[in-house]
Amino acid sequence: MSTLFSGARKLDAHGEQDDFWMLVTGDLITATGHGAAPPADETIDLTGRTLAPGFIDLHAHGGAGFSFDDGREAIGAALALHRRHGTTRSVLSLVASPMERLVESLAVIADLVDADPLVLGSHLEGPFLSQDYRGAHQIEHLRPPVPREVEALIDAGRGTIRQLTIAPELPGALAAIDTLVAAGITVAIGHTAADFALSSEAFSRGARLLTHAFNAMPGIHHRAPGPVVAALGDPRVVLELILDGHHVHPEVAAMAFRSAPGRIALVTDAMAAAGSADGDYRLGDVRVTVLDSLATISGTSTIAGSTLTIDAALRRAILETHLEPVAAIEAVTLTPARALGLDGHLGLLAPGYAADAVVLDAEWAVTSVWAAGCRLH
Repeated sequence: MSTLFSGARKLDAHGEQDDFWMLVTGDLITATGHGAAPPADETIDLTGRTLAPGFIDLHAHGGAGFSFDDGREAIGAALALHRRHGTTRSVLSLVASPMERLVESLAVIADLVDADPLVLGSHLEGPFLSQDYRGAHQIEHLRPPVPREVEALIDAGRGTIRQLTIAPELPGALAAIDTLVAAGITVAIGHTAADFALSSEAFSRGARLLTHAFNAMPGIHHRAPGPVVAALGDPRVVLELILDGHHVHPEVAAMAFRSAPGRIALVTDAMAAAGSADGDYRLGDVRVTVLDSLATISGTSTIAGSTLTIDAALRRAILETHLEPVAAIEAVTLTPARALGLDGHLGLLAPGYAADAVVLDAEWAVTSVWAAGCRLH
């Protein structure tokens, strides 16, 4: 079966195009153009709408009341929420937990990757994090990266660990970065006390991501620039950014986009409360209270993930940070794909790319979603 999407305004990292058409056969885009379109088995008229690549979320923990740490059924329910909001490919993030629980969760996600091509793999946000910058991660689950445990986690993932966040100041962390990079895992620096020099060394060793930039790390000081400036100045590094109105001020976000064009990936860092009502939830073993959509560790002011969906992050980027739409859409499509080395297959509306697409209305709301050539919403 072939499907023709016609009459749309195309928006991807390569620019905008009016009167755009896209031909999909199976799970791939086979041709694109504008003006007169070829025949197809099915035609979908998108006149007056914007067609963008499917969104990619590098960092989320759950949604719809469910956590990615809680097994396959919970994962499925949380993913269904995010897919309705345009996320067509997901990396499933796990909080710091006992080793045996992480091994079990990695195995569950590895099985899911085999069954569902829209699940890109797992993200271990811990256990190799700084105690002083742990955020919502429980201190008793944090540890330095002992080689035996690093290898055990790699083995449990069966080649499906996409990224791992590490604090490079921990004993053995730089050697662990070498091991992880050699295993094909994208290493992220985060939840760290590292200074500029150590962060730069970690990036030189092969780390290529900064986990939720500006959060759970030293800020920018004129005599101590820290990990954010190290990442902004390294053209190899992608910086995650949470645009939920709480984690990063819009003007700081705008500064980051100006400083690192094409290297900012919008992420949700969503926990179970995303898409759900205010109330009490859990993030791993941590009790979290959500009030006015802000998630904090119960009884504290410490932010514990977000209640964000990726389409809301896109709207904030355009309407509050005042990004050009091309730059904003790149931050939820091609840039996260590039961070994982998947930019030859995901993130563009172009022949040979995955048939992942999101239809947006004039207010940047998602009206329909396709992934791998199938309609999700």
